Formats: sequence, C-alpha cells, structure tokens
Amino acid sequence: MSSDTIDSLNLEELGSLAGTVLDAARQAGADAAEAVALARVAVSATVRNGVTEEIESADEVDLGLRVFIGAQSALVGVNPRGDIRMAAGRAVAMAKAAPPDESVALAEPAAFATAIDAAALEIDDEIILTTEQLTDRAHRLEHAMKRVPGVTNSAGASASATRAARWFATSNGFSAGYFTTTHSHVARAIAGDGTKMERDQWYSAKRHVADLVDVETVGTTAGRRAVRRLEAEPISTRVATVVFEPTIAAGFVGHLLSAINGSAVVREASILAGQLGERVIAEGITIRDDPRLVRGLASRPFDGEGLAAEPIDLVADGVLQSYVLDLSTARRLGVAGNGRAARGTGLPGPATTNVSVIGGSGDMTSLMREAGSGLLVTELIGSGANIVSGSYSRGAAGFWFENGEIVAPVAEITIAGELKDMLARARFADDAPGLYATNAPSIAIEGLTIGGR
Repeated sequence: MSSDTIDSLNLEELGSLAGTVLDAARQAGADAAEAVALARVAVSATVRNGVTEEIESADEVDLGLRVFIGAQSALVGVNPRGDIRMAAGRAVAMAKAAPPDESVALAEPAAFATAIDAAALEIDDEIILTTEQLTDRAHRLEHAMKRVPGVTNSAGASASATRAARWFATSNGFSAGYFTTTHSHVARAIAGDGTKMERDQWYSAKRHVADLVDVETVGTTAGRRAVRRLEAEPISTRVATVVFEPTIAAGFVGHLLSAINGSAVVREASILAGQLGERVIAEGITIRDDPRLVRGLASRPFDGEGLAAEPIDLVADGVLQSYVLDLSTARRLGVAGNGRAARGTGLPGPATTNVSVIGGSGDMTSLMREAGSGLLVTELIGSGANIVSGSYSRGAAGFWFENGEIVAPVAEITIAGELKDMLARARFADDAPGLYATNAPSIAIEGLTIGGR
C-alpha cells in the first residue's frame, strides 16, 4: 500500500498501514510493538439567529506506534504519509533511553479478544450527512427553540455527524478493526434581557441518526429550560436535601467512577483505594459497565489493548467489586486486567464505557415528594469534587421546592459535603434518560450544606 493514497474510511487499508508500521518497528530492532490507526470523517454546522455561523469538515488519519525493548518502551506519533521507517527508528532509540517499567507490556496472546463481531453491536449506521442536511437540521432546531414564549435570543444551534474507523495491531498476533458513527444536535437558548438573562441547552447524541430525539423536542426543551430559570435569586445558607436531575447525576456518578479508576487507585490518590469488598453506595444498587450495549455511545468489540469487551458490575448491591483497569494498572495492583483500556493513538489508560445504575426506584418527582423541601440542581459550576481528600464543593443553580413542588428558581449558591458520605447516603431513582455514556437516574442526598446569601 502506498502511504500517499490512504482512503481514510477503508478498514483494509488501515489494517495494512498498521501492519506496515509494525514491520518497520521490528526491522528497527524492537522486541515487540503495537500500532493504532485511526481515521475519521466529521461534519458539523452551527447557526445563530437564522444565519449559518460555522461549517466544519474534517477528514484525517492518525497513527500511533509503541515499541518495547525488554521492559523499556516508547510511543511516537507517525505521519501515515511520511517516512514510517524513520519514525520507527526514532521510537526504538527513545525506548532504549527510557527507564524500565515491568508493568508496561503487551497482553498475552491468550487474553486477546476472539470472534470479534462489531456488527452485532450496531455502532455504525454507515451514514455521513452532508453539510446541507446538517445546516437544515440546525435551522429547524433553532426555529423550534425560538418559538418558545420567553426565549429572546439564540446562543446557537448545531448538528454534527462523525464516522470513524479504528485498527489495532500487535506484534504478537492481534489485528482487528471496526467502524463507529456518532450523530448529535444541540440547541442553546437565551431567555430574558439586560441583567436578567438566563441560558440553557438541550441535546441528543446517538450512534444511529434515526435514534436521535427529534429537533422539535430538543429545541423546545432547550427553550423551556432557559425560560424557567428567569428571576433566579440566591437563597439563605442552610442544610437541606439536594436532588440532582439526571444530567447532573451523571456527573456525580462520574465522581465515583473517577475514584475507582486504576490510575488513581495505584497512586493511592482516591478515597476508595483499598475499598474492594466494602459498601460504597446504598444496598440494592448496582453500577454496571457494559461495552457490549447495542448502539451504546461507548460500545466497542475490544478495548484499547485488544482485550475482550465484557460487561462487569463495578458495584453490586452497594459493594465495590472491581476497579477500572487497563493492563498496566492491573499489573501494578497484582490483579488481572478487565478490558477497560481506552486510547486514541497515544498511551492506553483505564476508562469506563457504557455505565448504568440499576436498582433505584421512582423518578425525580417522587424524590422531591419524599424530601418535602429542598434544592433541585440543574446546573453545577466548577470542578470542586476532590477524590483524594473527599471534599465536595460546587457552584450550583436550580430550583427550590416545597411539598415536592417547585416554588422558585435559585442561582449563585454552592453545595458542599463529603464525597464518601454523599455516595453512601445517595438515594437513586429509576429514570435514567439515556443522554450520556454514563446513564444515571435522578439522585437525592440529605443533609448537604447550601451556601447562599
């Protein structure tokens, strides 16, 4: 294959490219090597107030090579249309100068995924929409949003489509690839005027364009969310129940996932390091990571190191069962890997895929009714969750509710607590909307400090 004529979305050519760079690594003196070839075609359109503001298009191929000399290794990015042999030689020279690390190595051949069937996951609909189609959708999104009474301006509406191809190959026998697509659209609304303006947004993202929430619903939801925030004011400092709507709850579950990520655990930089077998959330709640979810936003037939993609319960019945591990963090902890390596063309690192919370009951409305009064959080500001110390403090906005009913919008406040205690006391509903790869339901937590005026 000539590296000057790469068809970016041709898996056979990507596989050949990966094989070429592995051959170059061996000829340069590498004991072992792995290559990742990634390609994508992406198109997006953004409009604002009826005017097309931005059209973006990308068609690119990236290639990464990691070589091993004994326990030494090095990674280089390779220009697919450049001198591959020179890049491989540079990688080998870098590896020879690198410090040894016994935890960094290829997977054993017996651990590699077999019988790979990406088609069964339905993560590629083979569709790339034109800029004209995406621009039309963005206009329709904005039109639906601006029809909402109280919406005074647009912060933009966008639609995008991406089709990507990935090939991963190793010198000890693994070689496979697959396609993915991602389609999305988002509307961003502004309500009010002067110093009393508020903004909010809504969106949909799916593997298949046919699964997207329709533009009328997304645009209208964005507008209504902005309008309902008008006249928001701070409240006085108090201790109360806080309810996270699902968009916010996904981030809260994400704090738990960060705390059980192998990168943090091996450094003992997590409040949940050394907590396997301990109860970390309420009894009856299971948190499952499933890379084989059909049409899942993060589904994949194998992980970034070629291991099989299998579902695992990270937490079962409230008890921590597993950390999120790639091969390096697993070796450092002295346990088996669990196929959670993620990567672009760089180094692999542990990451979750499609996460779901199982075992909750009710919905956001029922959580509010149970609490009686409290704060419904619809926006968080900043990143004040510290998985090392466990302190939690975030800027917030939302709605104060009484007798389970919203009575007033609230802004310019903070919520604070101790993360480990918050996880233990979290009450989970069963209304996860499927917006994100981490699909969380509404969550209520009693006794948080709300900082206001």
